[in-house]
Amino acid sequence: MPHPSQRHPTSARIRRPLAMMGVVGSLLATSTSAALADDRPLRSIDPGHGTDKVVVAHRGASGYLPEHTLAAKAMAYAQGADFLEQDVVMSKDDQLVVLHDRFLDRVTNVAEVYPERARDDGRYYAIDFTLDELRRLSFSEGFTVKDGEQVADYPERFPLGKSHFGLHTLSEEIEMIQGLNHSTGRDVGLYVEIKAPWFHQSEGKQVSRAVLETLKHYGYVAHDDNAVVQVFDPNGLKRIHDTLQPEMKMDLRLVQLMGETSWDMTFQPDAEGKLEPYDYDWMYQEGGMQRIATYADGIGPWKPMVIEDSSTRDDIKVTPMVEEAHAQGLIVLPYTFRLDEGRIPDWASDYDDMLRAFFVDAKVDGVFTDYPDRAVQWLKQHGDAL
Repeated sequence: MPHPSQRHPTSARIRRPLAMMGVVGSLLATSTSAALADDRPLRSIDPGHGTDKVVVAHRGASGYLPEHTLAAKAMAYAQGADFLEQDVVMSKDDQLVVLHDRFLDRVTNVAEVYPERARDDGRYYAIDFTLDELRRLSFSEGFTVKDGEQVADYPERFPLGKSHFGLHTLSEEIEMIQGLNHSTGRDVGLYVEIKAPWFHQSEGKQVSRAVLETLKHYGYVAHDDNAVVQVFDPNGLKRIHDTLQPEMKMDLRLVQLMGETSWDMTFQPDAEGKLEPYDYDWMYQEGGMQRIATYADGIGPWKPMVIEDSSTRDDIKVTPMVEEAHAQGLIVLPYTFRLDEGRIPDWASDYDDMLRAFFVDAKVDGVFTDYPDRAVQWLKQHGDAL
């Protein structure tokens, strides 16, 4: 996720588009009351849609252009997103690259360019390639191979095999965002996800430290600076909170992404040192939010953890999660809001109705979306009712 260059002269201006969790630190120290949590401001600069809610461009404007390409990030910026998300992995030569998966085969032509470089599990790992090698790949919409043919995961999105897109580093994306902030006068922030610290550590890579070093290099250091760091790996996030940030004299806002144990996305060593799936179940039990609040400023749950899939249009079943999180001073930004076929829950009439339920009924603080323009537009039209 991280890569350095020179501290940008406008970095001071890039610090404050959302005080998002800027006051959360003091809330955690002074109160656990829902009333105080509800009163906290989320930003110190009005982004243009007239609310204190947050729109995070999930992998950029990924509903329109291939995810995590600079083109998708530029489009999301122009569409009015408050934050652009960067998923970060590390290359063989310790470069931080923006890529959603540890694997390359879902969004690149790696199997054609480097057919002999797959691991025993048949997957191609970014960590096995140098940055120069990664730059030789072409990026595309996500796909699966069926009967030897590439089939787009979202057929209605940008077509496979059209135009040319490549991989870029975290530094390159930061410099583009800071450059756009300078040229437009806006203050769009970074929302950096460190991918699988547990995996990088097992491969001898210190990805979390490298990400923080890069963010610090570009002027993101303090709690109200305009950068958020999120991780699915609770042990990795606690390490950032307890060890890395104090050592590096940093205090960036941290978000605990929430998954399900059955997803097998996070692993930790057992007593014999063998990796086993991390058990997320404690997060959904009594006291879970209170425990998260000891090392994080917010949570990023999957949408059905906030509004149950069993809801109907006449009966929206909001779980206690947001209320419990707010009681601990935690910000809540669920993922992922999509327009694509099959991606709008049955209880919602359309994308806008889905947004309404989450913002009005569930009272979330923001959303991750592949279609930032639609979320920004909804907030412009309905934000005065929030």
